[in-house]
Amino acid sequence: MGYREKSFWLETAGEYQERPPLEGEHTADVCIVGGGFTGVSAALHLKEKAPGLRALVLESEVVGFGASGRNAGFSMTLFGLAPEVTLWRFGAARLREADEYMVRAVDLVRRRVAEHQIDCDYEENGLLTVATNPAQRRRLLREMELARRAGLHETEWLEADEVRAQVNSPLFCGGRLDRHCALLNPAKLVRGLARAAQQAGAEIYERSPVLEVVPGPRVRVRTPGGAVAAEKVIFATNAYSARLRPLRSRQLPVHTYIVLTEPLSPEQIAAIGWQRRQGLEDGRNLIHYFRLTRDNRLLMGGHDALYYWGSQDGRDRNTAVQQRLQEAVKRIFPALAGIRFTHHWGGPISATLDLAPLIGRVGPNMLYSVGCMGHGVSLANLNGATLADLALGRQTDLTDVFFVDRQAVPAPPEPLRFAVAGTLLTGMRLQDRWHERGARGR
Repeated sequence: MGYREKSFWLETAGEYQERPPLEGEHTADVCIVGGGFTGVSAALHLKEKAPGLRALVLESEVVGFGASGRNAGFSMTLFGLAPEVTLWRFGAARLREADEYMVRAVDLVRRRVAEHQIDCDYEENGLLTVATNPAQRRRLLREMELARRAGLHETEWLEADEVRAQVNSPLFCGGRLDRHCALLNPAKLVRGLARAAQQAGAEIYERSPVLEVVPGPRVRVRTPGGAVAAEKVIFATNAYSARLRPLRSRQLPVHTYIVLTEPLSPEQIAAIGWQRRQGLEDGRNLIHYFRLTRDNRLLMGGHDALYYWGSQDGRDRNTAVQQRLQEAVKRIFPALAGIRFTHHWGGPISATLDLAPLIGRVGPNMLYSVGCMGHGVSLANLNGATLADLALGRQTDLTDVFFVDRQAVPAPPEPLRFAVAGTLLTGMRLQDRWHERGARGR
């Protein structure tokens, strides 16, 4: 039962009956490797679009073991790392296309929760991106002007006093409100989606790690207890894709971490004024993101992102980052001085070198999705629909999006991989520190 220790969400999501592992020889129209948001969403969409098709999901641990059960639970419209990067890399038309895709992704999660009656603490109160220094303020205003010119979905600027009237921190000097964002319990959501996929006729096998993939007209996927011969395979492995040789160069597993406080008292909630329960993040490159849980614990994550040599994907704790996050909570919300922290966890997210998602093919009948960039709650769910259309050989508005089958910058092998990842992350850290030191010097 070690998966319960991977996050507060998995620990508190309720009793869970594991599904049996794969045993014996099977055939399938589509075999999906990975039981997170992408995999279970793809299975559900496949069964909705082609009810007679046999869709089979193989999960190496349990459903939601990876990022789908450990993230902060933001269903948001963010794509890639930043709008300016997307504009520079792909142009204004594709920036607008990405924004439309992400708005659709948030809408899909809302619809799934309602139609399958998934009890996942869903609340749609918006996302407030705050500036904590003048450089962040300028950046957010610049992004809003870029969004206005590009025709992206509408957001609203709040001055410092308006932000502090909603969430009170002496550091907040302005903010951007995006009403198109929801908070939820991700472990409950992915489990609910897995149940819906099974009810639609998909098969899900847990504790079934893939040991070998043999390409061919029918791809053979072998696990410790059995094998599947499939017409198509979908690799819904995201940050764990480095374990699969064909996907090793498509992305990097980058670790992020979270801390969680004890439940805040009504007096503490009143002191920070967080009555509307919005999701929050700040304007750093390596953002802080904050939210309240259903029982009013304060969750904070981010601050840094770490790539470990050899594409390691199991570094679920980091005491140095844990300490910095705890200090950040108290610095941003001095009214919470003395608050007790009860949980710390983390894990890998999937990052491409050009900081944008990637859906593609390895061979004629093997598909994959990587690069959720830490924004995967909504993105991964819609990517599942896109992968389903690709597996069915259908050309749709989803399969025509620009990041399907795009040319991506490959990640080099070690030791260059470690050097490249370190250079990118160090540049982000240095800029954040420069802006923060400049603010303290004023």
